[in-house]
Amino acid sequence: MLNADPLLARPKLVTATLLARALDGLRPKVTSPVEMWRLLTDQYVVDLDAVAALLPAAEQETHWLSTRD
Repeated sequence: MLNADPLLARPKLVTATLLARALDGLRPKVTSPVEMWRLLTDQYVVDLDAVAALLPAAEQETHWLSTRD
């Protein structure tokens, strides 16, 4: 993130287990997914794809119509 200090060493969350543990620890401190993203990226170096896989989607999945016969 642009607001994170590049000279400050931050812990790296490189596995899903570490990331899930960090998410559980931060959940009581936040009220929205936006705040969760901000706290994670300010405090840790994270794989954004892994975070997106663990956090619930903000919008519903697309419901595709069945094909015509």
